[in-house]
Order: sequence, then C-alpha cells, then structure tokens
Amino acid sequence: MLTLFNTLTRRMEEFVPIAPPAVGLYTCGPTVYNYATIGNFRAYVFEDLLRRYLRLKGFKVTQVMNLTDVDDKTIRNSRAAGIALADYTAKYKEAFFADLAALNIEKAEHYPAATDHIPEMIALISKLIEKGYAYPAADGSVYFSIAKFGKYGQLAHLDMAGLKPGARVAQDEYEKENLADFVLWKAHHEEDGDIAWDSPWGKGRPGWHIECSAMSMKYLGESFDLHTGGVDNIFPHHEDEIAQSEAATEKQFVKYWMHCAHLVVDGRKMSKSLGNVYTLRDLNRKGYSTREIRYVLAAAHYRQALNFTFSALDAARSSLQRLDEFSGRLSCRAAARPSALLRVLSLSKGGAPSSSESGDLRQAGDANPDASQGQSSDWLSKCLNDFYAAMDEDLNLPLALAALFELVREGNRRMDSAALSAEEAASALKIIDTMDRVFGFLKGAADQPDAEVVKLAETREKARAAKNWAESDLLRKQIEEKGWIVQDAAGGFKLKKR
Repeated sequence: MLTLFNTLTRRMEEFVPIAPPAVGLYTCGPTVYNYATIGNFRAYVFEDLLRRYLRLKGFKVTQVMNLTDVDDKTIRNSRAAGIALADYTAKYKEAFFADLAALNIEKAEHYPAATDHIPEMIALISKLIEKGYAYPAADGSVYFSIAKFGKYGQLAHLDMAGLKPGARVAQDEYEKENLADFVLWKAHHEEDGDIAWDSPWGKGRPGWHIECSAMSMKYLGESFDLHTGGVDNIFPHHEDEIAQSEAATEKQFVKYWMHCAHLVVDGRKMSKSLGNVYTLRDLNRKGYSTREIRYVLAAAHYRQALNFTFSALDAARSSLQRLDEFSGRLSCRAAARPSALLRVLSLSKGGAPSSSESGDLRQAGDANPDASQGQSSDWLSKCLNDFYAAMDEDLNLPLALAALFELVREGNRRMDSAALSAEEAASALKIIDTMDRVFGFLKGAADQPDAEVVKLAETREKARAAKNWAESDLLRKQIEEKGWIVQDAAGGFKLKKR
C-alpha cells in the first residue's frame, strides 16, 4: 500500500487514484528566463522519483510539466536583452531539456508552454467572470475575488481574519502579507513592450497562476490525482490555482498535493550575493558528473531540507564507485557458472515479490551443489521487500538506499567467502535493475564487462591458481587493452572500468 503525505490535509493518506490504474500528475515546470539551478532540480528529481515509482507499481502515469514562457521575469529579461520573447525563452527551454536528459529524468507526456495556450486561459477567465468570482478593473485587468471563494486558504492554512475586501495584487509572485485579490489578466502597460494578446477586456497577458489551471485541466481534466512542486509554490501559486479552478468547475481540483522542501547550500539559502547559486553547468565545470548530482538530489527525503555541499558530491562519487564495483563483481559471478536451473524474481509487474517468487529464489540457491549456499536467498528477498516498504512510506529514499547498501554489504560478504552462487548473483543484478527503475543513477554500473572480458579474467584466475605467472600477466594486458582492470579479491576477482 502506497501512502503519501498530502499537503492539503496535512496527513499521510493511502494513494487511491481517481480512475486506477491511470494517474494524472501535474508538475510545476520552470520559468524559462535563465538556466535552472540545482534548487530547481531538487524538485524535478523528486517528481521524477515519484513518477518512476508509480510506474514501477503498475500505474499508468500521464505527466504534464508546464513551461512558463511569459511572466514578469521573462518579459523583463527579454526586453533588457533586446531580444524577442520567443527567441529569448527558446534558449532556456533547450537548455532545460538538455539538463533533464543529463540528470536521467524521464520525459513527461506533455510540456505545454504558456504562450501556446492563451485561448484556454481567456476561456477560463471568462467563465470565472460569468460565475461572479472574477471582475474586470478600470484599466482592463481582471482579478479573482478571494472573498467570493469560501475555501480560500485551505492549502496554505491561512488565517483569513485579516482579509481586506477589494485589496489587489498585480504581480505574479507575492508573500502571505499580500493576501488580496490576485490578477488573472494583466492589462498591457508600456513596460511589457509588444508582448500582448487580444482579449474581451482589451490587450494584455495572463497572470502566472491562471496558466497552470488552464493547462493542467486541458491535459488532465477538471479533476486529477497529483499536483507537485516546491514548498515555495504552496502560496500564492498553488492556493490560487485551487481557488480559480474549483470556482470555475465546482469540482475538487486535485486529490493529492505533494511539496518538496528547500535546497540550501552549505546550510545557507542560495543567493547571488553569496555566490552559491549553481547550475548543472557550474558543477560539471568543477568536475562533478550529473550522475553524482542526481545521487545527492535524490538521497534525502523530499520533505526534508536538503543541504547541498561539495563534500556530499565527493561522498556520492565514492558511493557510486562502490556500487559500480559491486555490480561488476556480481556480473563476473553470474557469468561464472550459468545454470539452466536459474530462476529469478519476476519483477516486471511491479510490487514486492510474492511468497512464490521468494520461493523461486530459495530454489535457485538450493539447486547449487554447495550446501553452504542453500536457503541463502532469503536475504535477497528481504532487501527487495525493504526497498518497497521504504518507497511505500511516502517515498522514503534514505531507507530505500539503506536497503540497496545492505544488498551491497551482504553480497560482498558472501562473495568474499565464496558463498554466493551464480544464480544468486544474477538475482541480485535483477534487484539492482529494479531499484534503478526508481533511483535512476545506478546505470553507470551499466558499463559492465562483456562475456569476452569475463572469460579472459576467468582464464587468468585459473593460470594464477596453477602459478602460471607469465600467462597471467599476458591475460592481464589483454584485459587492459579491452578497457578493464582486473583486481584480485577474496573469493574471485573484480573487473573495473579503466
């Protein structure tokens, strides 16, 4: 049973989609006025982990991630650069998709851009005016009246006692102190340049909040399952989304709201003045891979603040090297004695292994003639079960990683004492593959030695056992020519990518 923390209710709830197995997931995407930072990617990696786990559990996910390409910041920056808005944002859209691919973030089904959905926004605003929830101002702007929507403040748990009816806020982003009617359509002003669209209320452009409501409902329907973002989106952005959407449809907008906590750098909030605002490109130039960055962004629980440090990146590098070496050892062990009797977990259907599948693991161990390996496959089932249990508990990544490293610890121990069968090694590799369908950073361990390299290493091991040192050295050189380093270890050998 998958349970998630719902920001709307402030409690853990069993995840039950509206129309299972379909799941509608809306994720707030970037405002494409600059390169996305690691703070932004903390949220995008969290959302990717959620998407991946839902898919592993057998749900059919339709994800929508918007691209905000018209708002206060994009207009301001494009005008300052003297570049047309579309040309200015195109550069950062392209960079964003390149960063997603580098971080191994799965593609969403839809990436709607705000400027492509102006008619939908105008239609939604018109409906709100008709229903009495919105009103045009004298300058041609349109505002949402929060006093008319009785449930306003439900997501952010706001105290509405200080509400001043009629007060307005026109900027896209504001604080709780500005609890006031928010803008749906912004009348054209000189500072907007030529960025404007025709509407029933005159030339102008949509406010930020109406964009997400219009686009999410177009692709996911008037009610859908999951809406995610950073905690900074709770108010005003997501609060305003709920108000305008539910006022228009008279239906619950979203069933589950999930928000990830802030990322800080060395314990301090990211800011240009501190010089600690990093993009992926900045970190790559410092010698860190996007695989290492993904590991750090994924390793903390999404509802806990993530302290991003260079020492954490260094530790991630060491952890990934350990994982790669373990996968290499398993590959060598699994290839050493292939067996027609091999029976491994069937993981394609998602979910924890059944009792019969656990039995398959035990039978694979029993099939090995070495009695010391019989009945030993229970530890594999436990590692996989612990992984699922952790992920089912509100995506508890630290515990899920603990299950992975318990697999590494016990697997290495068994290989060191020559107590791991080829069948168990193959099953362990299957489990790693299953876990990586969520983690998304284990497949640099995908650089596994091919059968020819493994065969050379096995032949060399036999030569060493026969004390044929000349042949052993010759085989070592052949292995190195193929891009691998062979290391002698207790219970066998390790192959490491050069």
